[in-house]
Amino acid sequence: MRFLTTIILMTALLTTNALAEPSKKVLIVVSNTIDMGDPEKHDARNNLWEFAPPYHVFVSHGFEVDFVSPKGGKVEFMMEPRGISSYTIKYENFLEKANSSFSPSQIVPGDYWGVFIGGGYGVMFDVADNKRIHSIISNVYESGGVVGVGGHGSAGIVNVTLSNGDFLVKGKKVAGFPNSTETSKPWAKQGELLPFLIESQLNKNGAIAQNKKTLQDKHTVIEDQRIISTMFLPSAALVAKEMIISNK
Repeated sequence: MRFLTTIILMTALLTTNALAEPSKKVLIVVSNTIDMGDPEKHDARNNLWEFAPPYHVFVSHGFEVDFVSPKGGKVEFMMEPRGISSYTIKYENFLEKANSSFSPSQIVPGDYWGVFIGGGYGVMFDVADNKRIHSIISNVYESGGVVGVGGHGSAGIVNVTLSNGDFLVKGKKVAGFPNSTETSKPWAKQGELLPFLIESQLNKNGAIAQNKKTLQDKHTVIEDQRIISTMFLPSAALVAKEMIISNK
C-alpha cells in the first residue's frame, strides 16, 4: 500500500510539474502598415514569402506560433502565394493566425523562446520605433531566447535596447538591406520615403552590418550571439530552422 501511495504521489508531482511548465512558443512580429503614406501609396505590406515559409518551419517542427503587431488584429501581405506559402495558407492556418495577431499588451514574453521578424517595408514604419514590441523582444532575448530576422526584418530590432541601455545589435553581425539597394530602387522612391536606411542605422547602433557586399551566397544565414539573420528572401525559412537548432 505504501509503495502504491508513493507511486500515486510521484505521478501527481510529475503531472503538476508538467502543467506548471508549458512548452514555450514562437512569436512572429508583423506590421499593420499598408503603404508608406505618400500620394502614390508605395507598398509597405508584409512580404508573404518572408513570413509564410518560416511559419511553416516552426509548425512543422511542432511549435506553436503566435503573431503580434503594433495594433493587433488583421495584417496584410504582398506577393502571391506560391509553393510552401500556398501550402501553409491552405493546410496550416497561416492567414487565420496572422489575422488574429495579438497587440503588444496581450503578450507575456516569458511564454516564448524565440521571436522572428520578416520583411516588407512595413516594419520600418510601425515596428522600428514601437517601444512595447521592443520590450517584448529584449525580454525574450535577455531570458536566453533567440531572435531571428529576414529581409527588412532587421529594421524591427535595430533600435531595441537591453536593460543595461545598450542596443540589442551592438557588437553583433546582423544582416540587412544595404544603402546602395535602397537608394537605387524605386520601391521607396530611391529611399526618400524611408524613415532611415537599415545599413546606416545598424552601424550607428553598434552592429556590424552584413549585406550583399559581404555575403555572396543568397543562402547565407548569420548567427551571432543568438541573433540569426539574413537579407535574402530565399533564406527566411533557413533562419527559422537555425533558430530551432540554436534553441536546443
